[in-house]
Amino acid sequence: MNDHILAAAAVVRSGNADSQVECALHFARTHLGMDVAYLSEFQGNAAVYHYIEAPHVEMPVKPGGTLPLSETYCQDVLAGRLPELIRDTREEPLALAKTMTHALPVGANISVPVVLGSGRVFGMFGCLRSDPDPTLTDRDVSTLRVVAGLAADRLVPALETRAAQRDVERTIDLALRDGAITTAFQPIFRTGQVKPAGFEALARFAVAPSRPPDKWFADATRAGRSEELELAAIAVALTGLDHLPADAYLSVNAGPQTILSGGLDPAFADHAPDRLVLEITEHAQVTDYAALRHALMPLRNRGIRIAVDDAGAGFASLSHILQLSPEIIKLDRALTVSIEADPARRALVSALVHFAQDIKADLVAEGIETAQELDCLSSLGVGMFQGYHLGAPLTVEAAD
Repeated sequence: MNDHILAAAAVVRSGNADSQVECALHFARTHLGMDVAYLSEFQGNAAVYHYIEAPHVEMPVKPGGTLPLSETYCQDVLAGRLPELIRDTREEPLALAKTMTHALPVGANISVPVVLGSGRVFGMFGCLRSDPDPTLTDRDVSTLRVVAGLAADRLVPALETRAAQRDVERTIDLALRDGAITTAFQPIFRTGQVKPAGFEALARFAVAPSRPPDKWFADATRAGRSEELELAAIAVALTGLDHLPADAYLSVNAGPQTILSGGLDPAFADHAPDRLVLEITEHAQVTDYAALRHALMPLRNRGIRIAVDDAGAGFASLSHILQLSPEIIKLDRALTVSIEADPARRALVSALVHFAQDIKADLVAEGIETAQELDCLSSLGVGMFQGYHLGAPLTVEAAD
């Protein structure tokens, strides 16, 4: 490896992904005496130009912009119809037929494919100049190929992460369209009662890709849009409140970030507060419980009850209980499953029953799927239940 490539390797390895590729482009452009250097990604029939260094050239596309592959050299280079090294585009009829050759203009071009470890061609790493350059050699192509590989090793994973992020964003946009979110209402019963005391609103997504609701909310969290999706799901659920039995409450789910956003107060504004329960669902620690309590205060002052979900599933839910003193504690399915055959689970539930009594909270056992689980939990003093053994999630019409 020559000194220039060693220098390139040192430059590309320093800094973050963005600075690495910018250094790689600058090195390639200046070392080869070119006017423009770029890194593109192939997406369908288009080339997306993620990075462009062109300090003295007005490019027809800006960083992040696209061009049809048919207007570029990329497809023809990959197919062998154009060489990777073009010293003089006037000697290449196919290059001369391209609009961009004359628009920029392009007199000389070097472009090499960026190939991932899987063998997939990610895009193109290239340089061009406005005048022909007969001094360019195959060694220059080799240099560009090495620099492209060094940059790709560090940059492409970041670009693929960004592409995945864009896919998630597009998916969340679909989920937020009118009619994409629906609600199933799972009944919650008190011991010995045949009429539901309340219903939990469970979001459903009538849009592809088909997958469990928790996956949708996990994607929204990764995209930084969990509050938006949760508030949309709550708004849809609340449209069903007037169609539920008048003596039944409706429980909706929201994470701490949604509560802190302040969006729940206007969402609940037009609904009877004594019929609303807010379930706090979060599997991570809350760093500022004082702020969360402050955000909950206006809701509680109006008479909206607070429930902590997933009790028994981990540290976060127990911290929520201790810090927030909820009116309702919901026992996670992990704690109630086959409890009649597990002394440890029974001991923990018994302790939570006494704790709930001390703080004057209702205890709801989730995920009840057998009569044995129901009987065991009832004997321990749990007073409220939900699960398929008692009732599957219903449409709003069936819940009326």
